[in-house]
Amino acid sequence: MWTSPRPHGELQTQNSSGWLPILQGGTMAFIAPSLAMLSLPAWKCPEWMINASLVNTSSPEFTEEWQKRIRELQGAIMVASCVQMLVGFSGLIGFLMRFIGPLTIAPTITLVALPLFDSAGNDAGIHWGIAAMTIFLIVLFSQYLKNVTLPVPVYGGQKKCHTSKFHVFQVFPVLLALCISWLTCFGLTVTDVLPSAPTAYGHLARTDTKGSVLSQAPWFRIPYPGQWGLPTISLAGVFGIIAGVISSMVESVGDYYACARLVGAPAPPRHAINRGIGIEGLGCLLAGAWGTGNGTTSYSENVAVLGITQVGSRMVIVAAGCMLLLMGVFGKIGAAFATIPTPVIGGMFLVMFGVITAVGISNLQYVDMNSSRNLFVFGFSIYCGLAIPNWVNKNSEKLQTGILQLDQVIQVLLTTGMFVGGLLGFLLDNTIPGSAEERGLLAWNQIQEESQETSKAFEVYGLPCGIGTKFCTSSCVQCLPFWPRLEGGGKDEEIIPSVDAKKEKALKSQPKPCFLALSCTSEEE
Repeated sequence: MWTSPRPHGELQTQNSSGWLPILQGGTMAFIAPSLAMLSLPAWKCPEWMINASLVNTSSPEFTEEWQKRIRELQGAIMVASCVQMLVGFSGLIGFLMRFIGPLTIAPTITLVALPLFDSAGNDAGIHWGIAAMTIFLIVLFSQYLKNVTLPVPVYGGQKKCHTSKFHVFQVFPVLLALCISWLTCFGLTVTDVLPSAPTAYGHLARTDTKGSVLSQAPWFRIPYPGQWGLPTISLAGVFGIIAGVISSMVESVGDYYACARLVGAPAPPRHAINRGIGIEGLGCLLAGAWGTGNGTTSYSENVAVLGITQVGSRMVIVAAGCMLLLMGVFGKIGAAFATIPTPVIGGMFLVMFGVITAVGISNLQYVDMNSSRNLFVFGFSIYCGLAIPNWVNKNSEKLQTGILQLDQVIQVLLTTGMFVGGLLGFLLDNTIPGSAEERGLLAWNQIQEESQETSKAFEVYGLPCGIGTKFCTSSCVQCLPFWPRLEGGGKDEEIIPSVDAKKEKALKSQPKPCFLALSCTSEEE
């Protein structure tokens, strides 16, 4: 019934943080403030809705009850997204990047996935056999068989119809593993090997447990802004969602760096980060207007898939965005994917979140880890990023200040591990004495400078269709915080489209700073 916010992924790929292959999706950061807002006395369910078995879900009264809650979420998300757009397009987030180094980025990225071990374990634990098979297939395809080529039919060129060797297992490890596990669950469901009793272990591994989703989904439906009515706004909801926006921005900055490292791209310069956060705010605004009940952010799962599949092509992400648009229009297609058994998803999460965690830790390669200062900053930030949210979730009533809006903001921020760990890393790294070399800032800044001087950086983080080079090149436009600057700007943030050939050759001969550098597919090479 709700439309998916994921189609905004194409918007992010084309226009935001340069041209990194990042997909936009629903953010977990908005769930906690949304639940807190809907738990207010004004939004408690009436008595006639308490017994769900006696409720007529097609009645106008019931429809109005859930639609007015969606309208409240819409208004809060749209107002909070304007704050995110202001932070991004004004350059505030880019200004703060001056003080952010590896000891801030490392715990932020690591805590994107590390706290999700409980959720991934619970999903996989529904049937460990199915989850283990999914993990085995992903590891087999992505690690052991990644260099194996298979002949595939190809049409084109001088030979017209012919066969060509293709790295199938390297390009489609997750998709192949998902399909095989999905078909296996279907076979075990048809033969009743998996238990049919809802309380039995492994029941949710059956493919028919979500059959009603597929049967009830419409074949064709075009979502539109305001489809649930005119959005409403409340102060409590706006403040709560703003707290979620702050957490979402911290996560997105970490995703930008993780994605750049995984695809072997230069580190994102400040103007690209400004543009990325601003466009994400625009995506949240559109998601709120369409009434998804959630905002959008850079999908951490998508970043993990890059590390597993080793496919960083931007056209693949554009194609995925087009597919998501079709899935949002053709309800049966999206509903079919909703029938994927939970343990299959859990197995994939265990692999993907592990990759994200490793990418975060890999940022420490620039830091002197023989320094007790750096060991303390990173270790304390990670541990507090796990311990504090766990305590707050169990003792939220002890943080009541009497001001509802303030309580919501505090609870959302302190239950977001990446915010807690990233904030502590930021404060400690910038206040505890230490040399720039010890903190890793010399190597970090060198990479930042290289990312702004090479033609590769201009290709990755420049604007498309010649914007900024052939069009819109006036000095007024180039003063915008999110606009890539041309040669002669005179500041440390300019991007120079052409460099000396010898310097570019020397840069190419240097080893890539990427911990998990990706290789191109044979066709791209």
